[in-house]
Amino acid sequence: MQIRHLRHNEINYSLWDKCITNAKNSLVYASTWYLDVVSPDWEALVAGNYEYIMPLPVKSKFGIKFIVQPVLTQQLGIFSEEPIDSDVVDSFIRAIPYWSYEMNLNEGNYAEKAEKRPNLLIDLNYPYDYLKSNFTVNTKRNIAKSEHKQLNIDWQLNVDEFLLLFFQNERDFPITNKEIIKKLIYTGVENNSISICGVRTHELKIVSALCMLHSGNRLIYLLPFSTRKGKEYSAMFFLVNELIKRNAGTEQFLDFEGSKIEGVYRFYMGFGAGLRSYYTIKHFRPNFLTGKL
Repeated sequence: MQIRHLRHNEINYSLWDKCITNAKNSLVYASTWYLDVVSPDWEALVAGNYEYIMPLPVKSKFGIKFIVQPVLTQQLGIFSEEPIDSDVVDSFIRAIPYWSYEMNLNEGNYAEKAEKRPNLLIDLNYPYDYLKSNFTVNTKRNIAKSEHKQLNIDWQLNVDEFLLLFFQNERDFPITNKEIIKKLIYTGVENNSISICGVRTHELKIVSALCMLHSGNRLIYLLPFSTRKGKEYSAMFFLVNELIKRNAGTEQFLDFEGSKIEGVYRFYMGFGAGLRSYYTIKHFRPNFLTGKL
């Protein structure tokens, strides 16, 4: 397999997005509009006439180029309408043109020596009563608690209202990442790839909200937040339950993106989510490129 390394200005956006749209393992993270936001100088590996493609989220430090997984981008790797076997994966990994890299492949890119990472999904193609039967006792208890708090869902929450409250309640993002979040949400809403919903009290105050990313048949749980009152009311349990109820019986998946944080992982599993792994590859990640001391 002949694989070409393309600089950013050499990539054919039309052929790229056509490949992503038709790929068996298609994910919105690898669309040109998404990559342009999270990794503006991204490059690519391409085989044939864009039959197989792999984005390279390139950064530069001290004049040295290296690859690192962008923020808000769980999975990248190789995409194709054709089968992607381990030989294809190995060929693309060997073709990475930079010495230092740390990147997440997608769940369709099995790599034997790569580190497995957990992703959690719910198959929504079942009646709501069946989906609810898979909830844990604790999750059902929190949903019942929230249902006594006179809460309602606003399915079309305003972007500015969401961003204001999100950054008030989630304060750990660096300034650069805040700008990426803003641009990603505005761009995604504009092209119907992002929607925002929120939980309002009877006083119409937002106490929890979720920015969802739409990727084919996946509803991706991208950016959630809860206020102090929202946590007290178990409002996120209320929101996720209503989201599942609203989409039950459809050929979609609710993709929680997984988490290594025990409490967050337990919250997702409480809704009956199933485990699906993806893979991380690393090579020569020195401290001066990672920012670690």
